[in-house]
Amino acid sequence: MGAQLRVYRQKIKSAQTTKKITRAMELISASRIYKAQQRVAASAPYSRAVTRAVSAVATYSNVDHPLTTEPARIDRAAIVVFTSDRGLAGAFSSNVMKEADQLTTLLLSQGKEVVYFLVGRKAVSNFGFRRRVAVQQWIGGTDLPQFDTAKEISDTLLKAFATDASEGGVDEIHVVYNRFVSMIAQVPEVVRLLPLEVVEGIEAPVGDEVFPLYEFEPDVNKVLDALLPVYIESRIFNSMLQSAASEHAARQKAMKSATDNAEKLIHNYTRLSNSARQAEITQQISEIVGGADALSTAGNED
Repeated sequence: MGAQLRVYRQKIKSAQTTKKITRAMELISASRIYKAQQRVAASAPYSRAVTRAVSAVATYSNVDHPLTTEPARIDRAAIVVFTSDRGLAGAFSSNVMKEADQLTTLLLSQGKEVVYFLVGRKAVSNFGFRRRVAVQQWIGGTDLPQFDTAKEISDTLLKAFATDASEGGVDEIHVVYNRFVSMIAQVPEVVRLLPLEVVEGIEAPVGDEVFPLYEFEPDVNKVLDALLPVYIESRIFNSMLQSAASEHAARQKAMKSATDNAEKLIHNYTRLSNSARQAEITQQISEIVGGADALSTAGNED
């Protein structure tokens, strides 16, 4: 009984230590999620403005720009996978990897060669474990994205897109990331980044908002050359911000669940410990009573 009681007490202590850790991580994620949401909201007006500008240029011009023109044949496609650097975030990274695998299957069925660009240690470790090769990878800072990293990724993708597929370039680029919907829901999103698919006239003005009028100067080609890289940078940065907000929300939810489970374990082991202690006390009392009865019986015989 004593050994069993010690085991229960050790398990209670271990669960209490785990609860402290998970509770601390839950509070840290809760404090960071608000800032992450603010960054996503702050980037939205700029992204919308750039999208409208690109859409206007592409719609009201007849110029065939490489970034907006669908190639006659797509031989090589790139997938950019956004995951986290750290774990303990539930199915955050695994959901993105599953979505990337499904996209890979689809592209391969269309006769396309697929290459990968990875963002986050979880994607890198997953590819390393499965012995899959990535063209380039970025790690560090997924929970607090920096624009410099987004620009570096954008420049790399644009360079790959501008290179012919036969020389190691790509014909189209897809991004896979977690889109932040709410504290409860984070949805894996697949977007074809290049060639650009722009449609004008679908988005309606909000309230008294008026869409701007554009004049192209000096010419459409130079405007697109300057505008499209900025658009790609904003899309990549927005994907990173969405992924960061989703990561904090997923980690908070996972750590809250872990804390609740630790509390249940503590409650269950405390109950078992009390039962074991009660049984031990009962056994000791029985032994004392039995010994007293034996002494009393021996005394009467004398």
